[in-house]
Amino acid sequence: METDDPPTEYFSSYEDLEIHKLMLEDEPRTSAYKKAIMNNKRFFKDKVVMDVGCGTGILSIFCAQAGAKKVYAIEASKTAELAMEIVKENKFEDVIEVIHCKVEDLELPGNTKVDAIVSEWMGFYLLHEGMLDSVLLARDKFLKDGGEMFPESATIYVSPCSVPSLYRKWDNFHGVSMTTFAKQLRTCKYNKPEIMNVQAEDLMGCDEVALGWINLKEDTVSNLDSYSIQHVVGANKDGSYQGMCIWFECVFPDLENDSENYNPVRLDTGPLSPPTHWKQTVIILPEEQEVETGDPIAFELKMTRDAVTTRRYNLQLSLLDAEVIEHPLPCTCDLTKCLLIKTYMLQHPELPSKTAMETNGIEDEAIDDDDIDDENDDG
Repeated sequence: METDDPPTEYFSSYEDLEIHKLMLEDEPRTSAYKKAIMNNKRFFKDKVVMDVGCGTGILSIFCAQAGAKKVYAIEASKTAELAMEIVKENKFEDVIEVIHCKVEDLELPGNTKVDAIVSEWMGFYLLHEGMLDSVLLARDKFLKDGGEMFPESATIYVSPCSVPSLYRKWDNFHGVSMTTFAKQLRTCKYNKPEIMNVQAEDLMGCDEVALGWINLKEDTVSNLDSYSIQHVVGANKDGSYQGMCIWFECVFPDLENDSENYNPVRLDTGPLSPPTHWKQTVIILPEEQEVETGDPIAFELKMTRDAVTTRRYNLQLSLLDAEVIEHPLPCTCDLTKCLLIKTYMLQHPELPSKTAMETNGIEDEAIDDDDIDDENDDG
């Protein structure tokens, strides 16, 4: 399954004011950045900051309001001209310098280094559009040793889900059963991820699973090339397993508190949080599966950067045989082996997971990952 190419005119696409209106009016997004910056006023005071991809300049202004003495606001599109006007409107032209260029082409006077980099670089399923590459390049070139990144980390989560909003209405459409149409529609959609809001009650897994974690202070561009996970999760209810839901969470530094009181701002784009303009990304299965509570849902998900169009990622979902692949410890499914392990671990909380499994003699029931011959590849 391939995601759509971003527009060829990547930077010019951000000259559309409707895009900026959508992002500015995204309350969880804008509030998270403002809170993260204002909660760290003592850090930002008299600091030098870089805003990569500043857009209309609102994050740069937050930094100036927090006391930064200099903000380099970098914007490759012509929106830089609008940002300059907004900076003047807020009387921060002596603090914020809007620079109209790609950060890849940027040179600062005197080899200037900055104390922090602020950027809103996230796309659908976190990495769509590949802007993080530019942020990491800016980090390597301009951030002081020990400098801070806002956000500082991000995690991609996945969970099996149902998507009744796409199909349930076709069961009785104006008094006509259109399930055959719904089935064909589903077949058409599985080649392209769907960007939509998934309701919390439509998540089918007992737990969310981390596909990948990014440390913005240390990871390199090559670390972003691919992520994959092979996993089993127990169904949390009876229902239709119709797709795989993908979302992300970003965490900002909390520099005001010690480890005991550490309380970082989090921007969560998942179904359990207030909706954002990113919504969630759903890979639709060509055929739904009916599951009962506790049934194992086994899958492999790969996210790989396209070799030609590096701002695009290819998503591949494979359905696996739950009897064959290795299960997590403890597992949320109701296969006999997993129930035995879970019960034993509850009875012996002092034992680490591996010891509990061996003590119970369950390790002898070998699970061979190489035996996965019957997977149904829906990618």
